[in-house]
Amino acid sequence: MSGVDIAALQREIVEFQARALRGLATLAAMPKVALATAPRESVLVDGKAMLYRYAPTARPVRRTPILICYALVNRPTVLDLQPDRSMIRRLTGLGHEVYLLDWGSPDRGDRHLGLADYVLGILHRAVLLVTQRSARPDLLGVCQGGTLSLMYASLEPARIRRLVTMVTPVDFQTADNLLGRWARAVDVDALVATLGNVPGELLNLTFQSLLPFRLTLQKYLALVDDADDPDKLANFLRMEQWIRDSPDQAGRAFAEFVRWFYQENRLVQGGLLLAGRAVDLRQIRVPVLNVYASADHLVPPSASRPLAGLVGGRYDELVFEGGHIGIYVSGRAQRVPAEISRWLSGRASGRTPAKG
Repeated sequence: MSGVDIAALQREIVEFQARALRGLATLAAMPKVALATAPRESVLVDGKAMLYRYAPTARPVRRTPILICYALVNRPTVLDLQPDRSMIRRLTGLGHEVYLLDWGSPDRGDRHLGLADYVLGILHRAVLLVTQRSARPDLLGVCQGGTLSLMYASLEPARIRRLVTMVTPVDFQTADNLLGRWARAVDVDALVATLGNVPGELLNLTFQSLLPFRLTLQKYLALVDDADDPDKLANFLRMEQWIRDSPDQAGRAFAEFVRWFYQENRLVQGGLLLAGRAVDLRQIRVPVLNVYASADHLVPPSASRPLAGLVGGRYDELVFEGGHIGIYVSGRAQRVPAEISRWLSGRASGRTPAKG
């Protein structure tokens, strides 16, 4: 092997093995990590769903509360993963009263719940309660929760003051949408007829298969570099705990979402009905801030930016230089809540793209 320093290569392998063994020993000795530790109170139980309230921790206190509508397919604990990287703590620290809708874990008895039950049922009742307790809220929809929020805002525009969508898919059939390619090939009716509810573990495997090296082997190899840093190892454990704690999906709602959006692209193409009511994004005349990530592999910018030409009122956007998960938990992501807060208070630094 001409040009290869065999001795140096052997030393590197030995050092790698030693770091890996130290990391395993440190991991084994670490206490259980805790997620979602920001103080909160439960203000509504609606079936499996829970509505939590987080009190503002700084003054001045904003008059308009924020209601966060998270995705059905993951836990919202990623928004409060750890104290120093918590979107919720950052918002309350900026004087916002925050409400978070946690959809819970559907069981077999919930398999017939449809998207109308989630959007015009649970989400609507949460909006009414927040309005009753505090004031008409700003709605912050995250990922799939942003799509649900768009449907709600188009049907009940008078119920909210402003809408923020974050890494939210709108055009589900762009060429670079890896998840869209997978979903368009699925016989979703047969899947749901066989399984009833769709297991969270199955969806986790699907997400990992989109970028198999980066989301499996690469992250574990990178972990070896942090073998001597307990704080970084704890961060890794928190993220792994969040990733693996995925709820099952109510069969009917899952089938409707895949069919209506990934396979038929109804937000863009039209023809979307929810409980017999036509969803038309032009009816959204409240101000909209669309936040997306430049390196998002699940919701690429091309899937999110078409919202600019679909809503009926003011539209602004904020671009985060990072990925789908990094927008919540990376060091750079801690500026995102501050930018959202500035936009909500009328001091936005985001840009308004030209429509056309």
